[in-house]
Amino acid sequence: MKEIIPIACDHAGYELKEVVKAHLVARGFDVKDYGTNSNESVDYPDYAHQVGHAVNCGEYSRGIVICGSGNGVQMTVNKYPNVRCALCWNEEIAHLGRQHNDCNVVSLPARFISQDVALRIVDEFLDTPFEGGRHQRRVEKINKLL
Repeated sequence: MKEIIPIACDHAGYELKEVVKAHLVARGFDVKDYGTNSNESVDYPDYAHQVGHAVNCGEYSRGIVICGSGNGVQMTVNKYPNVRCALCWNEEIAHLGRQHNDCNVVSLPARFISQDVALRIVDEFLDTPFEGGRHQRRVEKINKLL
């Protein structure tokens, strides 16, 4: 059974979302598209919340969110206790987000990265395992508020 990757974006991320979806399918994944489905102005939380909720409750193990800066969608999905979303603007950040922080959602800043860079980030996110070890206890502390 193919892994399903949920994806969501706002209007600024729509074109990049379509490119990422095609890339995911070419890599053998199925995609659950939560929208938006055009470049007409929308409110990013309406779409990002759907990915955050789905990953949080375990419906999907990882997801992708996209907006102009990547910040709004990242802030939205990180409200969910079982989501660790990394805002990535290059492959190294995506690699470390997976390896050290066990990120399970990646946020892409559509207005600040090329499509080629975005696809390399997605590949790094999908292909890098969590290292565990000393990083496990740090990840466990993320939701422990003072």
